[in-house]
Parts: sequence; structure tokens; C-alpha cells
Amino acid sequence: MTRRELGRSPDRRRLDLALKAAGLGEFEWDIDRDIFVVSERMAAITGLPAGEVPADGGRALIQHVHSEDIEALIAQRDQDLAGRDSFETEYRHVRPDNGAVQCLRVAGVIVRDPDGRAVSITGIVQDVTAQRLEDDQRQELMAELDHRVKNVLATVQALAVQSAKRTTSLQAFLSNFGGRLKAMASANELLTAARWRGAAVEHLVAAELKALAPGQTRSDGPELFLTPRAANALSLALHELAANAVKFGALSTETGRVEVRWLRTADGGFELTWSESGGPRVVAPARRGFGSTLLEQVTGRELNGEARVEYPPAGVRARLRAGPQAVAPRPETVPDGPTQRVTETVVTTSGPASLKGSRVLIVEDAVLLALELETGLSEAGAEVVGPAYELEEALALLDRPIDAAVLDANLNGRSVMPVAELLAQRGVPFVFATGYGEAGGAPGGFDAPVIRKPYDVTQVAAAVAELLATS
Repeated sequence: MTRRELGRSPDRRRLDLALKAAGLGEFEWDIDRDIFVVSERMAAITGLPAGEVPADGGRALIQHVHSEDIEALIAQRDQDLAGRDSFETEYRHVRPDNGAVQCLRVAGVIVRDPDGRAVSITGIVQDVTAQRLEDDQRQELMAELDHRVKNVLATVQALAVQSAKRTTSLQAFLSNFGGRLKAMASANELLTAARWRGAAVEHLVAAELKALAPGQTRSDGPELFLTPRAANALSLALHELAANAVKFGALSTETGRVEVRWLRTADGGFELTWSESGGPRVVAPARRGFGSTLLEQVTGRELNGEARVEYPPAGVRARLRAGPQAVAPRPETVPDGPTQRVTETVVTTSGPASLKGSRVLIVEDAVLLALELETGLSEAGAEVVGPAYELEEALALLDRPIDAAVLDANLNGRSVMPVAELLAQRGVPFVFATGYGEAGGAPGGFDAPVIRKPYDVTQVAAAVAELLATS
């Protein structure tokens, strides 16, 4: 501490420490003497010289205000001086020492004589440039999120319409549409993990193939990241190829194989090939469904390249070529791989899962999803407890007899873990039906099945049936 600081009173030293800790600088404008007094802290913040300087009727400060803010600041200052005892304002300030533009917040009190005339102003100044920059970035992010959500909704709507037009039954539509939604969800998980800067081709391929016929698929290629648009397009294309391979192609038999390879092209894009072998003899389809249209027309355009599917007798071959516009720089945050999903439980009997006589608690904050779950579990024979849409509702229902539960991980911003912990203590099995992409299994570290949204209610019913059969 300097000699000057030691000479100050304890109250003044405490005030100095408080101002320093808060990042504030103080000033005084003696209107009668037309003097502007700048503290050393304010000088450090603004680049103005410390000490007493001529106020020049207030113009000494105004001359450093950003030209676009001067008119509004003068109008507010005059209004404050005319009849207020305090003031607060923000404006852009151009530092006289280095020309940097910063945003300042200035607040203070106006001292008046017995006649009400302003004689002095005492106040503080704070550099809020970082906060305003964060606010601007937050607004940009919200606008970008709004744009992406609308794009996703429009894409989902288009998928629903096109899938419905080219399917012959409700069950076929639900299966096809649900699979395409899952492919989009998988790509979105990978993009979110990388802060929407890009998704690796390796991870997109693994996310689609990992649950299919273990040991029958193989993939290989260099590290390569795609833009969000290209990632979604490739994910949908891989889903269509995989779904076709499982239904009619190489993955419909134990001897079939699928190999996926990709490489960079000289123009900065990439080429991916899908090759099937060892399956049934291939015959080109007699009619073109939406899957073929999606692959050969939509995918090619979305990748700024082309897509081609061939049907030689030995196995389906697809070639997807993308332009350099589809390739993204390596993101700063790169996930280790696709989210390690708990394998979604499937029906192990010849018919749909039966929950006859079982009392199943539903905890889900999305009303439409809760209604869908209630309908699906009731049709499987369950007596539904709830649904509970809030944490308190769920906790209150735990006093009732419950055989199993279906839990969303997040209830309007609150964790469902208190419910899960009480269920675990009582030995009641439960399944998580959630949109969260946990990397280490079930939320909260529980040993519980996880069904990822978007899901088919029959998957949830099957998961609950498996729980009850093994508990």
C-alpha cells in the first residue's frame, strides 16, 4: 500500500477497496467551477487523463463519445440536469489513448443548491464491454437456434408428407418415418456435442451401423468433418441404405456383409461408397419409393454433389459424392464418438409386449408424449399411474403401488433423479425415455434401460416388459 493510501481515512480506504473490487472508477463534475475530476481508477478504465481537467461545459467528456451515441447522450444529460437527482446511462466511448471503442455504464447523483440548480455531479463509471458483447452473442445464438429449429420442423414436416405419400399402410409409415427421425436425432446429437461446428463421417457411420448385425459391418476412412446440413443429409442417406439392407439386402441374412469407405477428393470434397455382399441376389426395385428419391435426388443436392445407387446381382452399391461446401474444419470440441446408447430393448416374443396387470408410473413433462405413452402402455395391458408432468406430482404418486416406471430425465428444467433414487431404494425398476444423449449410459449412473427420443411407444412397452420379466 502506498504512503498516499495509508494517509487516507479507514472509511475512504474501504471505499477505495470496494470500488477496485467492483471494477469501478469515480468522477466528479463541479459545474460551478467547470472542472471535471477524474480518479486514477476511471483514468485506467477510460484512457482519460487523471486529475482535474477543464470540463468545457461538459464537452470534455462528450468529445470522446461515439458519434452515433452523442445526440442521445446529450438529450438524456440535459433532461437529468433539468429535474432529476440521479442518473444512469450507457454509451460507447472512444478511448483517447488508443482509439479502442468500449461500452461504459455511468451512474451518479446530482447535487443541487437551495434553488434547485445543479451545482455538481458525482458518479461512477464501469466498463461493460464484455457484458454487452455476451448479450449480442446470446442474441445471435438465439436467432440461430430459432432458425435451426424452424428448419428442423420444416424438414420433419416434409419427411412426414413424403413418407405418407409413398407408403401403403399406417404401420409402414410409422416405421419408415420413425426411422428417419432417429437418423436426424443421431446427427443432431453429434452436432450438439461439437457445438454445431461439424460432425465426423466416422461417427455418423458408426451411429447408424453400430446397432445392426454385429460383425457384419465394416467402415474405414480418414478423419473428415461435415457441416450441419451435410451431416443431416448423410445420416438420412445411411439410414435409408441400412434399412434397405436389413429388409431386403445383405443384412437380411447371417452371411451378408456391408462395407462403408470414404476418402477425400482432389477438389476438397469427399466420396463415400456403400458396398453389400453375401446377401440375397439383388433385383432392382420395380417401383421407386421415397427412400430412393431421398438418396438419389435430395442427398446429392444437400451434399453439393451427387448420389447414385446401383443394383448388381451380388449386392447393392451406392456412391455418394460431396463438394467442398459439405466439408467443415475440425471443431475445437470433438466428441469421442457417437453417444453410447444403451441398446434399445426390443420385443423378444413373437407378439407385442404384454403388461397385463402391471402398474406403470409415467413421468413425462411433454403432454403429447405423456398421452402417447399412456395410450401405448394401456393398450399393452398396463394400469397407468399418472402421468406426472412435474417433479412434485411424481413424488406424490410414489405412495401408490407401482410395479415399474417410465421416466423422462428432465421435468421442465428440473432433474428427475429424486424420483429415480426413491424408486431404486424401493426396488421398483424403471426405464429412462429421454432426449438427453448421455455418454456413459443411463442418466445419474443408474443401471436402467434408456430409450432415446424420438421413440416408438412399442419400444418403451418392450423395455418395461423386459424389466418386469427379470425383476
